[in-house]
Amino acid sequence: MKTLREVKVGETCKVVKLHGEGAVKRRIMDMGITKGAEIFVRKVAPLGDPMEVNVRGYELSLRKADCEMIEVE
Repeated sequence: MKTLREVKVGETCKVVKLHGEGAVKRRIMDMGITKGAEIFVRKVAPLGDPMEVNVRGYELSLRKADCEMIEVE
C-alpha cells in the first residue's frame, strides 16, 4: 500500500482509497480528493509538512497526517 505521503515532488498519482473515518474523511472528500482523482505533487515543505498538491485544477496544502490516509497508485 502506497500513500500520498510517499509520492515524490513532480509525480502524479491516482487515488485508490481513502482511509480514516468521520469528519476527517468527509473533509478530504470535500476538497475533491475522491477515488479516481489524479493528484500532482507540486512541493513539499522543508520539514515535510505540509505538501502542496494540485487536484482537479486547484491547489491544496495537505498535512502529513492527512496524506497518510490517502492510498494511491
